[in-house]
Amino acid sequence: MSSIDPAFPILTTARLTLRAVRSDDAAPFHALMSITDTTRYSNWPDLPSLDDIAKTIERMSGTFAAGTGCCWIIEDRRTADLVGSIRLNWIDREWKRGGIGYELHPTYWRQGVATEALRAVVACSHGAFDLNRLEAWTLPGNGASDRVLEKAGFRFEGVRRENAWFKGAFHDFRAFARLRGDALEG
Repeated sequence: MSSIDPAFPILTTARLTLRAVRSDDAAPFHALMSITDTTRYSNWPDLPSLDDIAKTIERMSGTFAAGTGCCWIIEDRRTADLVGSIRLNWIDREWKRGGIGYELHPTYWRQGVATEALRAVVACSHGAFDLNRLEAWTLPGNGASDRVLEKAGFRFEGVRRENAWFKGAFHDFRAFARLRGDALEG
């Protein structure tokens, strides 16, 4: 097994900085997660409390040190505004795989920002983390997120029927994955 750099991987792209989660991210992240459009197609609760978000931020900030994941805040490089977050929600080092999740402020939708952030995390995951397989899921109806995954080389693998219970109902998951050798879309 390859060794992993103990320093948190700060990622930069043409427009974005992906940095470690900090405790002072709680308020802006709460503002993002309080937007109904942000949580509509996710297992995040609608209108979470600031206290719940602060606890989530604390958990997110500890995943890298624990070796169980890696969570980034996505910032606009020009303004340093919080744009969203992207995560390796889990890492299975023995099987060399991980699961990705993300959310983005609606102001930044349809501009290629999510794809740009995801491609940076994909490169880090296959490179620095030495993961071969990356997995993600979307809810039916979230075609925009499906497209983001496809542009980052993820392939649709099928529907996991009634895979989870949240927001008072069972939900199907549209399963996507990419392997280290899969090409990015155009």
